[in-house]
Amino acid sequence: MKPELRFETKKMMSSDLGPQACVPDLIGEHILQNDTKFDLGEHDEIYEGFGRKRSAYPYRQYNSYTRELKEKDIKIAVLENDYLKAVFLPEYGGRLWELWDKTTGKNLLYTNDVLRFSNLAVRNAWFSGGVEWNIGIIGHHAFTTQPMYTAETETEDGLPVLRFYEYERIRQVPYQIDFWLEEDGRFLNCRMRIVNESSEVIPMYWWSNMAVPEYENGRVVVPAEQAFTGRKGMIVKVDIPMVDGVEVTDYKKIPNSVDYFFAIPEEKPKFIANLDQDGYGLLQISTKRLQGRKLFSWGKRPGSDHWQEFLTDKAGRYVEIQAGLGKTQYGCIPMAPHTSWEWLEQYGAVQAKPGHLDKTHKERADELTSYVLEAGIPGKLEEKLKATASMAKKEAKVVITGSGYGSMKDHSRLEGHLKYETTESLKKWEKFFETGLLHEPAPEEIPDEFLINEDNLDFLLATLDKQNKDNWYAHYQAGVGYFTREDYTSAEKELKTSWYLRKSAWAAHALASAAVLSGHDTETVQWIGEGLKLEHKNLSYLKDALKLLSYCKAWEEIIRWYEAFDEEEKKAGKLRYYYISALYHTGKAKEALELLEENGGLEIPDIREGEDSIAQLYLDIQKTLTGKDVPLPFKYDFRAGF
Repeated sequence: MKPELRFETKKMMSSDLGPQACVPDLIGEHILQNDTKFDLGEHDEIYEGFGRKRSAYPYRQYNSYTRELKEKDIKIAVLENDYLKAVFLPEYGGRLWELWDKTTGKNLLYTNDVLRFSNLAVRNAWFSGGVEWNIGIIGHHAFTTQPMYTAETETEDGLPVLRFYEYERIRQVPYQIDFWLEEDGRFLNCRMRIVNESSEVIPMYWWSNMAVPEYENGRVVVPAEQAFTGRKGMIVKVDIPMVDGVEVTDYKKIPNSVDYFFAIPEEKPKFIANLDQDGYGLLQISTKRLQGRKLFSWGKRPGSDHWQEFLTDKAGRYVEIQAGLGKTQYGCIPMAPHTSWEWLEQYGAVQAKPGHLDKTHKERADELTSYVLEAGIPGKLEEKLKATASMAKKEAKVVITGSGYGSMKDHSRLEGHLKYETTESLKKWEKFFETGLLHEPAPEEIPDEFLINEDNLDFLLATLDKQNKDNWYAHYQAGVGYFTREDYTSAEKELKTSWYLRKSAWAAHALASAAVLSGHDTETVQWIGEGLKLEHKNLSYLKDALKLLSYCKAWEEIIRWYEAFDEEEKKAGKLRYYYISALYHTGKAKEALELLEENGGLEIPDIREGEDSIAQLYLDIQKTLTGKDVPLPFKYDFRAGF
């Protein structure tokens, strides 16, 4: 068959994502990389720490989802030829969900049987499975649960092309991904493009994250003999495959949740493969721009098993193999002004020669390296990348719309082919940037947008003594904007002005956040109290309020406010956790344990990856009540690391 592109729907079991939070997360979730120390050589050049961000502002979190599953009609895009069938999720970050090798009838990817959200992304909500395209800042990207602009065009030869694109708001860059299959092609072509139209160097991040089956006797094959990894809170460079007595390319032997960033020599082709015991599996290969490769394993601790079960229904276990711009994910890569970065990735099946399990890691890697070199794949990829440059700048017919934020930028020759649809709320902001006069909603209305950043904050500030002098919303937005500069004194000044003009829960929340970051616990408690007087229905607001109170160890305040919440809000796992923790810290350990164990044990849908709080709370309560160290029940064990 000739390659074809189809847009369909597929019935899938999914939890409800819920609305985005009413206010941005100004504090930021704890990010492991932000505390990491390094012990590396002078020539390793991994850009450690470059481009780190405290939070995902201006994005808002998705933290109101549940774990209940319902059957839904999910939009899919399908690319298919005689050899491959690729299924994408346009409304969930453009994720490559399935990749079927039609010659064997096998799916080369790990495809979850449900869409079940958990707290692993920069905006909280994330789900496992398929290939995820991550851009912007370290972690799973801002659009991972959001619709992408989905469009169709064609190659110069008339082959159908599926295009996803969006405007990334943290780095302020447009990006696009073009997918197509050749008539006799056994590999899916994925052409990536990121554009920096600014006059500044931008810290850039990209990792293509492939969830693949955790095969029995499976092996990761990569042309590297060293890797960067964590050891006792330090990033070090180690020889592979044997690390601390474990053959890490045999991923089922890995004991703990861990990352291995493989140091592929510059002269080697850039690929990674996941092979089953018979030597069959997925090969990902790219042009040289995508230099990094990684293995992530959950490990085999009880907490590792719990996370694998928590993320799915019955789809089983997976590992991730990844490909990125940098050598690691501990920093971003400097992207020059007025440039575009483009590369080509291919995904398809590969079959190793018989007896591959009897070979060493180096022998397997050398054999696969010889295969890709003898087939001329690296050279063909570079040629195909150049040959499709004009296609990448063709306009495409939009099938599904994404966000309107790209419409707020002036488009140049580098990205003028990408079309964005604006929204009514953004039109109000366009008027502000044209006239300097910002609209003023009622203070009880949820803020419509957060567009003030380090670049345009001065424009807003210049209007505060004129057009917007008495506009509470303008002063509120200015106060929030100061967080991008980590100037909490100025933020507090503008936020208090906003508060005294018109009291709002939003200003109170931002004032509490500024107080936390300034180490002023008393002010935090005060402002949270003021905010909760005005807003005590919105679940995301309540979660952020109790989180900030917990940072201050304001246990009595947490108890008082929680007990005043409506019964429906009290059922939320995270709120219930804060309450139980507060009871324990105020000497009510017995009552805390009863509530923790109620209805089979507390479940927190949005528990954070790497968060051991519920485990520690249970152990502390038991130690207080029994005087003994007791075993941790599986239901509370999310401890997948060391």
